[in-house]
Amino acid sequence: MRRASSKLIPLTKPSFSLLSRNLSTQNPTNHILSSNPNFKNCPQTHVLINSRSNFDASPSQDFSTLVDPRLKIPQISSRQRKIKEKSQLEEAFEAAETADEMVKAFKEMEASFEEKELGLACLKMGLKFDQEGEEPEKTLSYGLRALKILDNNNGFSFPLAMTLQLLGSACYNLKRFNDSLGYLNRANRMLTKLQEEGKISINDISPVLHAVQLELANTKTALGRREEALVNLRTCLEIKEMTLEEDSKELGNANRDLAEAYVAVLNFKDGLAHCLKAMEIHKRKYGLNSVEVAHDRRLLGVIYTGLEEHEKALDQNQLSQKVLKNWGLKSELLRGEIDAANMKIALGKYDDAINSLRGAVQQTEKDSEERAMVFVSMAKAFCNQENFADSKRCLQIACGILDKKESMAPEDVSEAFMEISMLYETMNEFETAISLLKRSQAMLEKLPQEQHSVGSVSARIGWLLLLTGKVKQAIPYLEEGAERLKESFGSRHYGVGYVYNNLGAAYLELDRPESAAQAFAFAKEIMDVSLGPHHSDSIESCQNLSKAYDAMGSYAIAINFQEKVVEAWEGHGQSAEDELKEALRLLEHLKQKARGALSKEVPQKALPLPHTKESVAVRSLSALADTEKLSKAA
Repeated sequence: MRRASSKLIPLTKPSFSLLSRNLSTQNPTNHILSSNPNFKNCPQTHVLINSRSNFDASPSQDFSTLVDPRLKIPQISSRQRKIKEKSQLEEAFEAAETADEMVKAFKEMEASFEEKELGLACLKMGLKFDQEGEEPEKTLSYGLRALKILDNNNGFSFPLAMTLQLLGSACYNLKRFNDSLGYLNRANRMLTKLQEEGKISINDISPVLHAVQLELANTKTALGRREEALVNLRTCLEIKEMTLEEDSKELGNANRDLAEAYVAVLNFKDGLAHCLKAMEIHKRKYGLNSVEVAHDRRLLGVIYTGLEEHEKALDQNQLSQKVLKNWGLKSELLRGEIDAANMKIALGKYDDAINSLRGAVQQTEKDSEERAMVFVSMAKAFCNQENFADSKRCLQIACGILDKKESMAPEDVSEAFMEISMLYETMNEFETAISLLKRSQAMLEKLPQEQHSVGSVSARIGWLLLLTGKVKQAIPYLEEGAERLKESFGSRHYGVGYVYNNLGAAYLELDRPESAAQAFAFAKEIMDVSLGPHHSDSIESCQNLSKAYDAMGSYAIAINFQEKVVEAWEGHGQSAEDELKEALRLLEHLKQKARGALSKEVPQKALPLPHTKESVAVRSLSALADTEKLSKAA
């Protein structure tokens, strides 16, 4: 249930699907077991899976001979007989097609082969179960057995790297994400070293290397480490660019997947570039009226919404709907209509949005998630018209449906509750908003792959508690939100800066100016990097730092920060006249307080500044100011 356009976040989370066709398949092992042409260029993979001569047992021999039937048939030695039996067992194992047939053949092999000879057979068994995707425990069991055999002191090998990739996939499916990360990182290091040492070329290992990188992205995303996952997804795209044709559908899909990943971390600018590239490829391959292009346009609508270019977003949505209607994709068309209504709301076209949504209601089933989505969007339109009575009625209907879906689709329901809570917040129904957020948080905490969302919800609960005067209760939520968001989006994401700003305000409210100054300093550092020092929110962080040092009685540092606030607002010109006047008033007030504090002190000979935190801060700020002046002069 995705309503990104209403929240300026993606309609769908990035689809970190495992390899699909050519270099990638929905299941991570199809790239090894499939027969598509891209993998015929990987002799190690092809030989490993399809040639029985690669088992550690001795190669089979040709025992058919032309002899005179009247002559006595020579006796076969016991060694030759064992070799022939093993060869026949290998043939039976290679001929097996289903998992049950493979298990039966493997058990017969176990009786004749030594354990050290079964490494590749165990690997193939694990690959088969991973391909089917129904019994990850068996995949893990065979993978661990293969690892024990193949992980000897002979150094790195391609089969060993494949085994590590298999184990990473199995652990991911079992939601053992930390174990998965360990296996995949080791596989990645091994493949890189094999390539660097010239033992194998990139073209030979590209399918497995791509699988490792994509599964690393999956696993890091599941752990909430989305910024790190982007690195792996970019590598996936680079591998495909080296191995696929320019107009390949898979290359288009890889660009779209990367665009979705950027959108998930609210990086709409980089997401836009890859989404446009995906659409360009799909246009050349399938034409303007293809479903693939329609999907690209839908994502493009989300991106333009995030960039607050709502007219462009609506244009892309309408083009997408036209194609979806022609193809008879009713479910996707309905979601597109809801998205369009949300875009109209963002443009202030509330009546148009409400009329569209009333028509959409008729296309939904009574207790469906789509029906709940429609009523949430309708509530949003009424709320913007300040028709709070009708808005609340729509939200009650939506919540009634969502309550029944909580156990079946916790991820979707929790997301819907977050959006509904924001509407109640707009209507000053803060207790209801907080209650819905806490319900959402309880659902998300049970989902390992949604820990980044837990951070967002925790931060918002803290902000609402702060807003309603429950400062002590707010602090634990804000602190948890800051830590979780740093893990998910990186320590320099502007969202983390906002949380630290709120946390600093809470500390200041509780008369803890030292803690407040530290939180505000974090916020300013993040805002300066992510938004620039002259952004209004960055200026606010600087203003807050001045207030914190004022509360500590450290007037020199407070004045220094306040002077920077004045300078920043001056750079905004006439558009910030009121803000500049207030900043100048506060600066003069600080100077008066500083003079008053100095007049009360007994005059004495000036001494060198001690190495206190405050003196170091003053010197650091002075140096920073000098550096800024020099850079401007340059």
